[in-house]
Amino acid sequence: MKIARLFLILLLAMFSPNESWEANTAQAADAVSFGPRPLFLVDDMDQGELKDKLLQCRTQSARTTDFSIGHRGASLQFPEHTKESYLAAARMGAGILECDVTFTKDKALVCRHSQCDLHLTTDILSRPELAAKCSVPFSPASENGGKASVKCCASDLTLAEFKSLNGKMDGANKQAETIVDYLKGTPGWRTDLYASNGTLMTHQESITLIDGLGLKFTPELKSAEVSMPYNGSYSQQDYAKALIADYKAAGIDPKRVFPQSFNLDDVLYWIENEPDFGAQAVFLDGRYRGNALNPDNPDTFSPSMKELSEKNVRYIAPPTWMLLAVNDEGGIVPSAYAQEAKKAGLKIITWTLERSGSLTNGGGWYYQTVKEAIDSEGDVMTVLDVLAKEVGVVGVFSDWPATTTYYANCMGID
Repeated sequence: MKIARLFLILLLAMFSPNESWEANTAQAADAVSFGPRPLFLVDDMDQGELKDKLLQCRTQSARTTDFSIGHRGASLQFPEHTKESYLAAARMGAGILECDVTFTKDKALVCRHSQCDLHLTTDILSRPELAAKCSVPFSPASENGGKASVKCCASDLTLAEFKSLNGKMDGANKQAETIVDYLKGTPGWRTDLYASNGTLMTHQESITLIDGLGLKFTPELKSAEVSMPYNGSYSQQDYAKALIADYKAAGIDPKRVFPQSFNLDDVLYWIENEPDFGAQAVFLDGRYRGNALNPDNPDTFSPSMKELSEKNVRYIAPPTWMLLAVNDEGGIVPSAYAQEAKKAGLKIITWTLERSGSLTNGGGWYYQTVKEAIDSEGDVMTVLDVLAKEVGVVGVFSDWPATTTYYANCMGID
């Protein structure tokens, strides 16, 4: 085996530079490590059986687990949807990596959280020749009702132009008077320490990278922020079909792919027209918007969990707060929403761990239904434990996958 491995390395060394970076990073997932954060969180927990159990695992070897999903990679500290962010997530044991998929002016699929976030997540505003192509040019706070305004979309640029950009940490200073100050907007609980390199990725490049790491895929078809059909001919179904086509072209086993969308029609399209991939399609549940869904009242679930199951939806993915409630004793327990999803036989994935900043004051938006039970950073482990053991989630998106990996490894979750 050692001779065969050496022979393979020598062959890889003969590749061109564009091929070799893929080969040189292909072992990233083999070198999984936790880093200091998981035990920092465990140390901060209240005394109890869960803390004791997690401390007993402090000498465990880290291993990849599908329970740990890299949300845009490892976006707590690395520019999201970049090669560097994906590699960081893989090195923390994330078994599944996410590419949010949108499209450029020439309809190339690329990894971005939304079609129009380039002013927040790239250096486009530092590139005058490309910033001039933004849908809405920069306007300082003093000229725009107290908030700076700008809108730069992937669909404003060709693929070649998009690829010339560098990723940066998501954020902006909305009170800025200049572009320089506008770009100084990274939230204090994130960091620019690893933002010097941010290699943007096409959807196809993300497939090549993730496949080379031996991991699984969860691409999200983003809502278009341009009128569809785009340019009068590129329909929503064309868009949904193109996402799956990239995996087919790469020869990826459909069982390794979990396509996602907030648009139920996209999920149903995959189920009907791409059944091999649709079997693992994930309905991202955004029905909380506008208070259309109350997680404590099943009468507000429309369609109901049973109706979703009857439509052959197998995976549902709400934000974490929709799955949790606080009981009379002040403990965190599954919500009615979680109970109904389990009763209907739906597999549950949730988002997003470690995206709220400090948990010392209730944890923010992602913990809104259990904020009275949240008062320390270590409570993230308690939340994970309830999600895994009582709600029964099969995967957790995280901005720092090492935390979820540590918990899953300790509890024997593959």
